[in-house]
Amino acid sequence: MFKNKTVLITAGPTQEPLDPVRFISNHSTGKMGFALAEEFARQGARVLLISGPTQLFIQHLAVQVFRVTTADDMYAQVKQFAIEADILVFAAAVADYKPKVVSAVKMKKQANTITLELEKNIDIAKAIGLVKKPNQFTVGFALETDNEIANARTKLQTKNLDMIVLNSLQDAGAGFSHDTNKITVIEKEAVTPFTLKSKTEVARDIVAFISEKIHV
Repeated sequence: MFKNKTVLITAGPTQEPLDPVRFISNHSTGKMGFALAEEFARQGARVLLISGPTQLFIQHLAVQVFRVTTADDMYAQVKQFAIEADILVFAAAVADYKPKVVSAVKMKKQANTITLELEKNIDIAKAIGLVKKPNQFTVGFALETDNEIANARTKLQTKNLDMIVLNSLQDAGAGFSHDTNKITVIEKEAVTPFTLKSKTEVARDIVAFISEKIHV
């Protein structure tokens, strides 16, 4: 169905180093992004999967995996390959902030408290959205804890996305560290909820939804 289409997918967390042994990260496993890569490949697409640190592997001749660590690493890879993609799916849980200074040696435990100065990471989906071509279809992911629909709609507009897949931490079995997920697809003029399913089934739903939108 997606023959002759190139799909770029980001997956997993990023790790932002504090020193040689510590980092800031989140609970993302990458399962959703990898499931999407499998499904797009199964339907004939060439897939460029840019993954943060995960324990996951994928074996499919149509999938090229690029392993990265930090948000800056991920952005560099996305920027390199974005021009090749017909569809871009930003499923990674990219850290919003990184330490302003990274210690070259292990930070010693001394004071009872420590203050870290953080600076904002680049918003990869937004950066690509500003320069995307008219024929590219872009999909974002949002994990929210409150005002879910409103927050997702704001991201849809500010990042120039065609649709957002919304996860809510209010839904049991959804979000990080689960093999299941419950999503709502947000578009400019529509909100489409789905029931709780395995992430493999959710990937099929998302890919089918995208297929309808781009008429493949």
